[in-house]
Amino acid sequence: MTTPVVSIAYHSGYGHTAVLAEAVRDGAADADATVHLIKVDEITDAEWELLDASDAIVFGSPTYMGTASGAFHQFAEATSKRWFTDAWLDKLAAGFTNSGSKSGDKLHTLQFFQTLAGQHGMTWVNLGLKPGWNSSEASENDLNRLGFFSGAGAQTHTDQGPEGVHKADVATAEHLGRRVAATARTFAAGKAAV
Repeated sequence: MTTPVVSIAYHSGYGHTAVLAEAVRDGAADADATVHLIKVDEITDAEWELLDASDAIVFGSPTYMGTASGAFHQFAEATSKRWFTDAWLDKLAAGFTNSGSKSGDKLHTLQFFQTLAGQHGMTWVNLGLKPGWNSSEASENDLNRLGFFSGAGAQTHTDQGPEGVHKADVATAEHLGRRVAATARTFAAGKAAV
């Protein structure tokens, strides 16, 4: 069975999103993927090549002012070189984000990632979880406690550092990593059978 290669292309302004990127990495590695963490604001030519060689790319950014960070937007614009050559066509994509507010317009950031993936002809992998923390029997410690479907959404209080990232959000990001790796394995098996 082929080992899928998952790359996590992310920006983290204050360290919160880096915690989530590491959780996605851990989840994908637990599912026997080869995983690369790539900071988009420090990306090298070799890391661009890692993205090109990946089976799946997971996008991550904090949500600032209702969208991905400026550094992530710069990276997204730079991917146009890949768009011209179809370098990412038929790869898998997924995403995660963090903001200080429970909503914080994180959905818009996830939709920005989905649009970027769609422009590249990538296939989007959703979170695949029902919402947590939505009944009197539920808990804020549930997976997907914020109720996102398209990707992993996290909330961290603005007066806390990276250690304040909610444990349920870390576990949700790990779940996303496992799901992406498993989906990449399924896609690879399907390609091999054709």
